[in-house]
This record gives sequence, structure tokens and C-alpha cells, in this order.
Amino acid sequence: MQPQRTDQELLDLLNQGDERGIELIFRQYYAYICKAVYKIIPDSNLVEDLAQEVFYELWRKRERIRVSSSLKGYLRRAAVNKALNFVRDQRIKFTDEEQAPVQKSTEATAPELMAADQLQSSIDKAIDALPERCRIVFVLSRFEDMSYREIAEQLEISPKTVENQMAKALKILREMLKVNRND
Repeated sequence: MQPQRTDQELLDLLNQGDERGIELIFRQYYAYICKAVYKIIPDSNLVEDLAQEVFYELWRKRERIRVSSSLKGYLRRAAVNKALNFVRDQRIKFTDEEQAPVQKSTEATAPELMAADQLQSSIDKAIDALPERCRIVFVLSRFEDMSYREIAEQLEISPKTVENQMAKALKILREMLKVNRND
């Protein structure tokens, strides 16, 4: 058994395009990444798929990736983002499917559709820009319809922390999405 390599050694191998780099990173961090994703999406099969996608993206983007902190932290952030994006995308698909007949019956003009797309894009960017814990709590509450107590149990934090994180997320989103209206 080889001694565990440092993050910098692993990143150097990865940046050089050495497949051993991704293999060693995978071995060292796979279980950790699965646990991070499982806290958001408790589905073992889906967790494995998303974790593998994190490592695939790491390999695919190896020449552009710059890890300024720890590799473990970088991978955790990538895994949480991947899980949250999956949750958001699934929620959007369900919402689109539920609303499809209504959208067909109402005739929106091109400017209205463009405005709606721009608003949705702004909302998505604002949610993506939230601090990690705020974003997780917000997504679980708003897109997964989980109660504060369920979120607290899922993330192993207190319900009061969930409440505080939701308040913080909503405050940040209000600020980021302020629209000047001339009413």
C-alpha cells in the first residue's frame, strides 16, 4: 500500500494529465464526496452517479482548475453544487411539465417570454451565489418542500439554524433581485 499523497502532489499529477492523479483522488475522496451528496439527496444510486460526475468534471477540466484552498474543500463544494443543481433541475422539470398545458393555452408575447427567461436566469444566478449552507437550506425548503425540522434532521443541524439560514438566504436574494419599479 502506497503512502497517501498530498493534495498538491495529486493536483500536480492531475494537471499533467496523468491518469494516476484522478485515480488517486477518486480513491482518496470518493466516500467523502458520496457522504456530502447523500446529505442533500438520500438516494444511494443517485449519489454514486453524481459523485462520479464530480470526478469526471474534475478530469475533464483538469487543465483549467485552480484549487486555492484544499482539494477536499474544492471537491466538497463541487459535489454540493452538483447535488443542488440536480435538485433544482428536477424541480424545474416537474414545474414545467405541470404548467405546460397552461402555457399552451395562454399566448405570451415574445417580449414577455424573454422577460420571464431573464427573470428565471437572474433567480438561478442569485441562488447559485448564496453561501453554501444558505443555498442548501433554501433549495431543500423551496424546491424539495421540506419542513425546517426535516431539513435540520437531514443536515444534522438545529431547526433554529435552519430558520436563521433561511432568513439570511431570503434577505440576500431580496437584495440581489431588487427590481426598480416605477409604480
